[in-house]
Amino acid sequence: MTNSTQRAFIFDMDGTIVDNMSFHVKSWLEFFQRRGHVLDADDFFRNTAGRQGHEIMSTYFGKSLTKEESAALDFEKEALYREMYAPHLAPTAGFVDFIARAKAAGIKLAVATAAPNENIDFTLDGLDLRKEFNAIAGAADVARGKPNPDVFLLAAERAGTLPENSIVFEDAPLGVEAARRAGMRAVVLTTTLPADAFKEFDNVIAVVRDFSELDVDALFASATN
Repeated sequence: MTNSTQRAFIFDMDGTIVDNMSFHVKSWLEFFQRRGHVLDADDFFRNTAGRQGHEIMSTYFGKSLTKEESAALDFEKEALYREMYAPHLAPTAGFVDFIARAKAAGIKLAVATAAPNENIDFTLDGLDLRKEFNAIAGAADVARGKPNPDVFLLAAERAGTLPENSIVFEDAPLGVEAARRAGMRAVVLTTTLPADAFKEFDNVIAVVRDFSELDVDALFASATN
């Protein structure tokens, strides 16, 4: 049930809860290189971060894939990513303290990610963070990835809050655009791209390097101005 006054923080996962996007990009580049596609890492991130795996593959292969083809390719790419990132798995600086302060302030916490369930398990269970969240929405729960707002709207609904009372935490332009379309303010983490990459967005209320630079109460104060 939605509470008209309940506040929520909704976190993208990759590049936000964990500073891992370089490993995702490396695994994508390796995946495509095996198939004769040589891609530029920065361009690839800007064009794809937040989109679902099958959407990315269809774009770069220039054709739509069957569900079976897509599932097999997704499995290969994500297994490659988990193998590369596993030795480095760690929460982004300040994240654990930040969510503890948010919970103490009565704010609901949700995850909204383009990741498949295997990667959600790998990250949230690997860091023992699943129990901290009131709601989780992933690629398996929505038909369309970011910049469509579906995953953020579902996360808010599952957390029992309204879009206008939700603040999204993101590291990618497509994710910030998805938050804008959902009617949500956004905090940008520059874990992957510089602040300049987000200057066109009017829903951004803060740009920080990591969670240690954020104040829970100040965020909602700025969101209402």
